[in-house]
Amino acid sequence: MKKKLYGLLSLVLVLSLLAGCTSNSSSKDNGDAIRVGLNYELSGGVATYGQGLTEGIELAVEEINKNGGVLGKQIELVKIDNKSEDTEAANVSTRLATRENVVALLGPATSGNTKAAIPAAMQNKIPLISGSATADDITVDSNGNVRDYIFKTCFSDSFQGVIMAEFAVNDLGAKNAAILADSTSDYAQGLSKAFKETIEKNGGKVLAEEAYQAKDTDFKAVLTNIKGANPEVLFVPGYYEEVGLIARQARELGLDVPILGGDGYESPKFVEISGREAANNIYFSNHYSPMDDAEEVVKFRESFKAKYNKEADGFNALGYDMAYLLKDALERAGEANPEKLKVALEGTEDYKGVTGTISIDENHNPIKSTTIIELKDGVPTFLKKLDPK
Repeated sequence: MKKKLYGLLSLVLVLSLLAGCTSNSSSKDNGDAIRVGLNYELSGGVATYGQGLTEGIELAVEEINKNGGVLGKQIELVKIDNKSEDTEAANVSTRLATRENVVALLGPATSGNTKAAIPAAMQNKIPLISGSATADDITVDSNGNVRDYIFKTCFSDSFQGVIMAEFAVNDLGAKNAAILADSTSDYAQGLSKAFKETIEKNGGKVLAEEAYQAKDTDFKAVLTNIKGANPEVLFVPGYYEEVGLIARQARELGLDVPILGGDGYESPKFVEISGREAANNIYFSNHYSPMDDAEEVVKFRESFKAKYNKEADGFNALGYDMAYLLKDALERAGEANPEKLKVALEGTEDYKGVTGTISIDENHNPIKSTTIIELKDGVPTFLKKLDPK
């Protein structure tokens, strides 16, 4: 009896090992569906980012499926909340890559959470695409090696930092700046570095550099120090939760210089936190403007409004583009195969999306334009579009 039991257990073990070693060359579908994993911040501190991207993805997939799907199959989304935590983002990535039979991973939203999700994608050779992780080292490791299965459809921190520094000098006529950045955020540090280098390259100076940490609520001391340095602009490359408070407290202290930042300002909650009176003379780089009158943008806005009964923002547009770009790559791959999908993503060229025309470069980053948004009484206003040089 014991011998039979041991034999049965051995057979089960062998079968499970064989199942775990299934080649990545097989197609990743489930009958009539191609499964795609969503690893997003649906709750927690930056939930509006994850929710916004997910809304855009779900709208696109709904349209794709209504129009016959892709490769003759429907797309099935496997959506899991990472709770805005990097540890949970890593766990979700592992689950999606190893247990959910997905052909691709979309997300997370932030750079820190995306970095936590990368190892599982790389180990299991499943393409991971982020539409909003702007850190420079998402697709390239510390040794300069391209991460084979990691892609972005958003511009990088260095690009945002350079663009906003050039905007300060060329459009605002400001060369004396101050920086207030989250010392715990890869996103904030990346933008700060690029902004400072570009300001100084253009003959300007950073008169003061101050720091805060995520979840801080009282910024009066550091803002008082900054005001004493008498800068012409204040660069705050953070997320809306803290930056909204910073804007409000800066104005209360009489620090009325332009406040500049990146796409982390993109949230309707920014103005709820700052108040409309404080949400003036604020400029940030973004991926999309609802004021764009291009045909594809107008169509997207109308479809989004019809589905969600609200106006689309930049994160909605990024999610929408990412889903359609994935469809395009799957069609070029010819089957729902992670390895063939990776090759197809690498070959993406002149894909026309809502957030711009996208080509993927040798580092798996997009070549695309950026939009400058100005807040006027809390209302996002399209200012200009800048193309990469």
